[in-house]
Amino acid sequence: MQTPIETTSSPPHWVVKLAPIEATPESFRGFGQVIEAAPDGDEFGPNDAQLDLTHGIPRFYIMHIEDRPLKFSTITHHASVTQCLGSIGGHVWYLGVVKPSIVDPVDTKGTMGADVVESHCGHFYVPPAVEDVRVFRISGSKFVKLNHGTWHAGPLFEPHAMDFYNLELTNTNVVDHTTHNFTKKNNVLFVIDEYSTPPN
Repeated sequence: MQTPIETTSSPPHWVVKLAPIEATPESFRGFGQVIEAAPDGDEFGPNDAQLDLTHGIPRFYIMHIEDRPLKFSTITHHASVTQCLGSIGGHVWYLGVVKPSIVDPVDTKGTMGADVVESHCGHFYVPPAVEDVRVFRISGSKFVKLNHGTWHAGPLFEPHAMDFYNLELTNTNVVDHTTHNFTKKNNVLFVIDEYSTPPN
């Protein structure tokens, strides 16, 4: 379990430092999959990305991203698609995540309250909690597949710029993009501390 390394009061918000967890198929299981290199000729199986691209036209493209330092205050999820992200060249990058919290509309009847929100995209969800945020370090020839609704912040990285391949849908960022702002809603900013170890 990942816990904050240090929490300091720094107006106008709290700064929560988190040490990254190395992304492996086991450590990332609650959020999606880590896909590693496999021998050529292997048949499709459970270690391959289990994709859902059925709600639109797939879009596979390369993103050029600049100035994404190791901190974040917003986190996003996509309710209708699995998303795959990987760095070109296998360089180290980081991703903040929270497990999916989408709620079935049937379950919200009579229970609507401050803890259940209707997204502008039309679905219902429970806002992510500060204590549930995890940060993963992704390195080498691997990529991550995010489950439906997995909250994610990033890619984040130390160099000035990096390129990433991204598999989602053509309109994901237009019609399926729900964001939670931790600074506005929880008064919190997360900072990734690569050189510290979480307490036991």
